[in-house]
Amino acid sequence: MSKAAAAVWRAVHSERRRLAADLSELRDEQWALPSLCPGWDVHDVLAHLVDTARTGRASFIRDLMTAHLDFDRANENGIAREKSQDPQETIKAFAEAVNLTRTPPANLAPRLVEAIVHGEDIRRPLGIAGDYPEPAVVQALTYQLRTPVSFGGGSERAAGLRLIDRKTGAGWGEGDDVEADALDLLLAVSGRRVDRESLTGGGASLLAATATSATHKPRQ
Repeated sequence: MSKAAAAVWRAVHSERRRLAADLSELRDEQWALPSLCPGWDVHDVLAHLVDTARTGRASFIRDLMTAHLDFDRANENGIAREKSQDPQETIKAFAEAVNLTRTPPANLAPRLVEAIVHGEDIRRPLGIAGDYPEPAVVQALTYQLRTPVSFGGGSERAAGLRLIDRKTGAGWGEGDDVEADALDLLLAVSGRRVDRESLTGGGASLLAATATSATHKPRQ
């Protein structure tokens, strides 16, 4: 395994462990709260994370063929497969999958995007503050900006905009400025609703509107 791949997996495994710890004492009613991921509740997102952690190259292809090449259907099938009636059983399955290094035949960056974005899909509705390493967030954001929406990215959502990380001043793209914390930029380009007040600059309203205009569930 290359050093770059090993670094990604360390970050992914760390985020999985943190999320498992954050969810260990949820009340029953909290599992049914809507997540930031359209159409999924908190329990759905966790079940999706169990499914993706267990999915390798062969099973990814098999599942996609079973879903007739429909990524959304494949995701729903995975949730149905891994979502236990008792959320504590789903947490147990997630904890057991924390250190797996299985992945579809593609770039490893989506595993990092998934760990961070789905972490926030769950944490924000629950009022739990997430704490992610800045380099990992930036790597995930960079990947999303060069990947089309049809492949789970967000390049079209940032078209005509220059995104600026408020903490470091790093920028991506050309056009009207949108300044925010890198985590909020990552969520917005990934199709998640963020507080409008967290975005500033001439392109802020456009990014906020574009981020919430998706009619399908993201694939990460």
